Amino acid sequence: MTENSSDFGFFIIGSGPGDPELITLKGYRILKRAQVILYDNLVNKKLLEIAPKDCKMIYVGKQPYGNYTPQEVIHELIKAYTQTHQVVVRLKGGDPFIFGRGFEEVLFAEKHKISAHYIPGISSMQASGLSGIPLTHRGVSESMWVITGTKKDGSLSKDLHCAIKSSATVIIYMGMKKLAEIADVYIRAERGDMPAAIIQHASLPEQKKVVCKVKNLMTAAEHSGLTCPAIIIIGGVVAVGNHASLLHVVHS
Repeated sequence: MTENSSDFGFFIIGSGPGDPELITLKGYRILKRAQVILYDNLVNKKLLEIAPKDCKMIYVGKQPYGNYTPQEVIHELIKAYTQTHQVVVRLKGGDPFIFGRGFEEVLFAEKHKISAHYIPGISSMQASGLSGIPLTHRGVSESMWVITGTKKDGSLSKDLHCAIKSSATVIIYMGMKKLAEIADVYIRAERGDMPAAIIQHASLPEQKKVVCKVKNLMTAAEHSGLTCPAIIIIGGVVAVGNHASLLHVVHS
């Protein structure tokens, strides 16, 4: 491929849910040319092997409820390295624009006259299909609510109260510390028997899944040893998927 102006600048790339082979071809091509990579905690380290040997790699991850790199520090690194290098990559888990703060970094780049390019990634909610759970299924659920389990102020999103009034699939990111609250919302709405699933390490060989009633989320997570990060799926699609037996995950 010949190089063009879109091959240079600052790139925000979604690395996908975990399996390194799920990165896009465009993301792979830019990683092959990267001079600097600022990568997150959930990025599969095998993806770093794609970059040239002289590529500078800097970990700027945030561990769930643990150590983290302040966003302001990441912004300053973006600003500094884009002044001295032609291909600077911000490699983030999943898709950077789905609860990944990726657009904050686009806005920062725009403010400082930095040429920014966005390369989408497969989100962890899409990877739920690899555990046999579809996000929609005709006659069961024909829409979705995608909700953050933990807002900026630490509270559970009030959107959940609206979501449970429909037949839509409810997908909750960053909700493992809110399992008791999530269950309580459903119990109060007399929907505690809704099928639910928690999926951790989607797309990876160590993937774990537990299926239960939403009222039992906390107990099911504790018995299965599931921790952060994980995705929570609630709705009829969980029951449909839990009866599927034909899907196999292929790992490299």
